[in-house]
Amino acid sequence: MLSKRTIIGLVVGSAIIGIGIYSLISDIGLQTVQVDETFGVGESTSYQIRANSGATQSMTITGDKFDLTLSSPGDGLQIPPNTSHAKQVTLDWVHLEDGVTMIKVQNTGSSNLHIVATLNVTVDPILFTYHLVVITAGMVIIGFSMGFTLRKPKGF
Repeated sequence: MLSKRTIIGLVVGSAIIGIGIYSLISDIGLQTVQVDETFGVGESTSYQIRANSGATQSMTITGDKFDLTLSSPGDGLQIPPNTSHAKQVTLDWVHLEDGVTMIKVQNTGSSNLHIVATLNVTVDPILFTYHLVVITAGMVIIGFSMGFTLRKPKGF
């Protein structure tokens, strides 16, 4: 017969393992990220877009005046540092190689800067390890709770 603490430990541990496995599976492949941000006068932002080859990206920047720097992996799309633009710029590109695209935007105009983007990114590889740690924590909880079935420690 299982004790109450063992049953609670089994349920909690199984739930944690389930969450870890779901997160691990959902992070496989490209993830679509929608960006809709507004920046005030003089503010700047930067984006690091990690993607595999063949991933399509789209970004529209609207503002009075702004500086744009963009570099992508390989010999793909490159914009020299401090390239000034006015009104609106639409960038559509495809990653030619696996890697990280770096984009930096500085608002130099007298009005707000609006950025709308649809980015297809790959998840950071370190998250794979985090999901394994969550799964392992669930297994440890189940293991400790099974100890309550074998014998009751002093104080319980």
